[in-house]
Amino acid sequence: MQPRLAIVGGGPAGMMAAIRAAVTLGDGSRVVLFDKNERLGRKIYLTGKGRCNLTNTRPWEEFAPHIHPNQRFLQQAFRAFSNEDVIRFFEELGVPTVTLQGQRVYPASLIAGDVARALERRVLELGVDVHGGVNVGHLSDLDGFDAVIVATGGKSYPVTGSTGDGYRFAQEAGHRVTPLFPSETALLPKDYDPALPGLEMKNVGLQLFLDRQCVASEQGDFNFTGDGLESGIAYRLSRRAVWALCNGQRVDIVLDLKPALSEEQLANRMKRKAIAVKQVSTVLETCSFLPRVLLGPFLRAHPGLTVENIPAALKSWPFRIFDYKGFDRAVVTAGGVDLKEIVPKTMASRLRRGLYFCGEVLDLDGDTGGYNLQIAFSTGALAGASAARALLASGDPPRE
Repeated sequence: MQPRLAIVGGGPAGMMAAIRAAVTLGDGSRVVLFDKNERLGRKIYLTGKGRCNLTNTRPWEEFAPHIHPNQRFLQQAFRAFSNEDVIRFFEELGVPTVTLQGQRVYPASLIAGDVARALERRVLELGVDVHGGVNVGHLSDLDGFDAVIVATGGKSYPVTGSTGDGYRFAQEAGHRVTPLFPSETALLPKDYDPALPGLEMKNVGLQLFLDRQCVASEQGDFNFTGDGLESGIAYRLSRRAVWALCNGQRVDIVLDLKPALSEEQLANRMKRKAIAVKQVSTVLETCSFLPRVLLGPFLRAHPGLTVENIPAALKSWPFRIFDYKGFDRAVVTAGGVDLKEIVPKTMASRLRRGLYFCGEVLDLDGDTGGYNLQIAFSTGALAGASAARALLASGDPPRE
């Protein structure tokens, strides 16, 4: 009997691994794909607010800073299956793409289901032996296979089947799993004003302070939701914020409502439009500094506000962060299988022959903006091709 490959997890990394393995082997029936769900790619339907941000068009030099905690680990996988390759791959599957703000790539339809269905259709076309609705309990359950790829995802959105099984598999094989924590998640401020949820902030600035020191800043859009500061630039700061909270640090987010203007410029605008006005609320409305819905929360957050210090307040609205949403709402799981124990040019385990890891189960995650799906596609493609080549070479996977 010819050597066979088992892939556990039918998300973006697992399906990409199955596709590349089947193409490399020239026989999809030698690839067996297991997934907890009856249909593959369930989590894909939720990505990008249902639009599926496939990747980002930035070249590697600009792409890399958005990868954590070890961008160099991803480099070989990215070179082997880049963002350009991802776009070409989906267009060949009949999913045209469009590039929107922030160099983010989406299916032209802006329907995530088109991506999930195209991947599943390609998996089936190649003859991959798909077993949906199957829960693989332990790595030892796959002892009859000659190679195994773990593509189980992380712990975020557990309703989609991402319940951390891959970490258990890794530990069963002797791998170290680094501490897990939610990333791209909502940050909850202390004394959160009930009038803020539902408001969308456009083109504002956010600064992250850890123990009163500014460590990062972002500019763009985000939302006030019932869970706190969420999406957009808030997500990009959430990874460091959550890690700091887990380690007992003080965390503050400072909102800059007018990042394009200095305090001096704001003061000059006030002089031009409101010379005779002495009431704070009237100045704010006269100068169009705030939308009306934000006026109340802003004034309540600055009880000692005077006309003279309006510019400083507009540039610095502090939020003390005391909590965050967990894995049930987080977009991404940070932490995972220790990268030191994985061969970056093959995604093979350094500890067990014939074992590979790809996707979110690795200690590798990215910022919001298409980076995480690119990680899944790149590492999945490399793991699938590497495992298949090893099977073709007499079932003796390479080790380093």
